[in-house]
Amino acid sequence: MPRVSRPFALPGAALLALGLAACSPSAPEEGEGGSGDWTPVTVEHAFGETAIDAKPERVATVNWANHEVPLALGTVPVGMAAANFGDDDGDGVLPWVEERLEELDAETPVLFDETDGIDFEAVADTRPDVILAAYSGLTREDYDTLSEIAPVVAYPETAWGASWREMIRMNSRALGREDEGGELIAGLEKEIGEAAAGHPGIEGRSVMFLTHVDTTDLSEVSFYTTHDTRTMFFEDLGMEIPESLASASEETDKFSLTRSAEKADAFDDVDVIVTYGGDELVETLEGDPLLSRMPAVENGAVVNLPGDGPLGTAANPTPLSISWVLDDYLSLLETAADGAK
Repeated sequence: MPRVSRPFALPGAALLALGLAACSPSAPEEGEGGSGDWTPVTVEHAFGETAIDAKPERVATVNWANHEVPLALGTVPVGMAAANFGDDDGDGVLPWVEERLEELDAETPVLFDETDGIDFEAVADTRPDVILAAYSGLTREDYDTLSEIAPVVAYPETAWGASWREMIRMNSRALGREDEGGELIAGLEKEIGEAAAGHPGIEGRSVMFLTHVDTTDLSEVSFYTTHDTRTMFFEDLGMEIPESLASASEETDKFSLTRSAEKADAFDDVDVIVTYGGDELVETLEGDPLLSRMPAVENGAVVNLPGDGPLGTAANPTPLSISWVLDDYLSLLETAADGAK
């Protein structure tokens, strides 16, 4: 998919106020982790507590998007996970990250290939002082192995369940820059609110996200629960979580669930469906005797995000991607909502 073309802008109120300079991953500048004397911090997470006794100078991140927090605050990680979804040019770096690196006049950090899981040796080779993974799917074994390298910040409660706010809050705290993280959150909230106000057609519409739809076998459907950031983001945009989805999510702490297509009528209270795929997927849903009865499918109120380009990541909000894709995502949602009855 061609890259969406628009001037890149971080939340002005947040980052212009910060006035942070770039720092090289190989030679961090003085004061990189914050000005003044370092005050030890402790970050609570699903695996316990992590104490960070010295100011982190070399920051590594694993799993999805954690590197965007230090980058947004002006710090270039020494290593980060290569993008394995939505990477339109195959360089392992999503466009909003590329543009932020250019703004900071910084080279691309070491990229960890996580195709087969975390590359612990590559992480260790970057000699980090801290490893950020507030938004991640770390197992206990992953956490223990990484902790032998450096202090690790894991997710708060549920694997892949940290909201974009929690990602910023926890990772910035580990850097001793929680106040600046708060400013970043406030700036993004303001930007989201203003952008959503320009798309009144989605306000109050109920929405769910179908995932991993197999067009060759629609006997089952999977969907993201209220523990997943994609679903959480709908509420940021002024949309509503249908009762059917909220009830199903109460059964688990997992970020996704699977249901038999025979029970698809449980989602009759869904106005809009978001999913990954193309026209073929929508046509397949519309032609299925069971799933076609879902009101959102019947009304054509489906947003099918491409899985091979940056816009496909729009539904998963991250500190740098929100500004880059927000208007496009809102437009797609509003177009779909126009078909809802």
